Amino acid sequence: MATKKYRAGRVLAVFLILVLALGGTLLVGVLTKKAKPTPSLALDLEGGTQLILTPKANAASGAKRAVTAEDITQAIEVIRQRIDASGVSEAEITSQGNSNILVSLPGNPSKETLDLVRQSAELYFRSVLRSAPGVPHSVIAQQAAKQQAGKTAAPKTNVDPKAFAKQAADINKDGKISDQPASQPKDNSDDAWITEKVIEEFYAKDCTQKSSLEGGSSGDIKKPLVACASDGHEKYILSPAEVSGARISSAESGMGTGASGQSTGQWVVNLAFDKQGATQFGNTTTRLFKFRNQAVQGQNGLPAGQNNDKNRFAIVLDGLVVSAPGVNNAITNGKAEISGSFTRSSATALANQLKFGSLPLNFDVQSEQQVSATLGANQLRYGVIAGIIGLILVVFYLIWQYRGLALVAVGSLVSAGGLLYLVLTLLSWSMGYRLSLAGIAGVIVSIGTTADSFIIYFERIRDEVRDGKALSSAVSVGWDRAKRTIITSDLVNILAACVLYFLAVGGVQGFAFTLGVTTLIDLALIFIFTHPMMVWLLRFKFYSEGHKLSGLDPEHLGAQRGTYRYVGAGKVRKIRSVYKTKPEEDSNEPSENKAEQTEVANRDSNQDDAATDELAKVSATDQEEEK
Repeated sequence: MATKKYRAGRVLAVFLILVLALGGTLLVGVLTKKAKPTPSLALDLEGGTQLILTPKANAASGAKRAVTAEDITQAIEVIRQRIDASGVSEAEITSQGNSNILVSLPGNPSKETLDLVRQSAELYFRSVLRSAPGVPHSVIAQQAAKQQAGKTAAPKTNVDPKAFAKQAADINKDGKISDQPASQPKDNSDDAWITEKVIEEFYAKDCTQKSSLEGGSSGDIKKPLVACASDGHEKYILSPAEVSGARISSAESGMGTGASGQSTGQWVVNLAFDKQGATQFGNTTTRLFKFRNQAVQGQNGLPAGQNNDKNRFAIVLDGLVVSAPGVNNAITNGKAEISGSFTRSSATALANQLKFGSLPLNFDVQSEQQVSATLGANQLRYGVIAGIIGLILVVFYLIWQYRGLALVAVGSLVSAGGLLYLVLTLLSWSMGYRLSLAGIAGVIVSIGTTADSFIIYFERIRDEVRDGKALSSAVSVGWDRAKRTIITSDLVNILAACVLYFLAVGGVQGFAFTLGVTTLIDLALIFIFTHPMMVWLLRFKFYSEGHKLSGLDPEHLGAQRGTYRYVGAGKVRKIRSVYKTKPEEDSNEPSENKAEQTEVANRDSNQDDAATDELAKVSATDQEEEK
């Protein structure tokens, strides 16, 4: 059966389309100012922001204890997970004994990333008792008075919010603000938790102030808490803590699904609790579900609520409410779905806050400053120069060893370099990848990996030519045999890179990632560029006829006489001195000797013909294999 003809031009066209697609994507990102035209650099080459955190033991349990080395180690791991989840790579997190944690972030990290590092990460679930807009109640009262009077003028702002709050909070009008419940609360949804002190703080709370949004302590977990939403739009009176964030076993963001399993097109956050947390969360949601669709009235001097407050629970991280969803049904299996007006980024941020929200320590930010590159531009320049020198040496060797075939080799190296540049720049844009000096070392190693691939390929082709095969057949057979070796070699490199990436941290991890990416590019390039380019060049006589400078000259390769080649129709022929120069005849040699040599040549020819007839009887299987 005829084999399908290899279309080298089509494969090269696919390669060109791939390069144009990557380049076009990067160009769009640059023009829209969402991406930079160069890969982002790591801390050792660009500098960044350095924070020194002083840890102190988490007093959530009510017991004071010293900070241990195990606490520091766990805190470093959680901070590292937070930073990695935020898309920042090549961060350096180290401990300074049991006293400080040093966090160095490359470039100009976003406010959200810095907040993830600064936060003490005390995460709790609390029931919502009341909520209101995030402005002082003095402003709310004036706005309500204006609306009731039918006026549209802006309300006066000369009312002291603290004085207003103190007067409104004095329910029994005794001139004192009590911090004791009027009665013993029955559960965490009981209004008895709302004391005069809590009301005063709630009425005076101004969530539009920067100081109110800095977070901090989550307060006593056994007492109610007044807190602002992280965006400042709402403030809350919250019950004592129901569930600790330490009880969360997993939290992931994704697209929500309906009852039929179809995607709703809305981003949600799915979280799961451990056994103890599932029981606590189940009891909480069972109680809160009873308040579904029940408005909260302000009675006996207590503030009125909004949005079915008692049906909601708040996720409190370091004193700020990151989300306060309602309860649609009791959740007793320990698996909850939080839905709302999420975007992809906001859902991911909430999932990260839930997943990495509980640290064994609280932190005081001792210092925060910009730091210069630890290595700087000189080392980057030296690394680039080393790579260029290595590339030039490889090119000279290829020209000396492979002559005209060096065109394919150099083209492969240039193509690999271009693809690597595009891929690393796009990775910097999409996932926060940063190129470090260790990564540059991985790029330099990749030059040898790419060169090794086509050296294996070229040597297999030359071996087939030495055996007497036609160039087209030598390229085909050589490719079939070489690609298995190339794939095996690259897979070993990829496996080594994966092991290094998952077992190492810091610079070694950056080296492993870059090595893995470059190896994958090499593996793709040998299929979509090197081999089809080799096939395409055989269309030119310079290569197809084995020119002395082509690198495929049979005489230069040392092709041996006495080899056989299948020529079709069930026949083979013996290759005589096709690749050797005939000796010049001596004009002075006697004619008798010439006649004798002619007779010997005829006898050798008859013997060759006999050998040819014998070899012509090869089986159909052998013929097909030779093809």
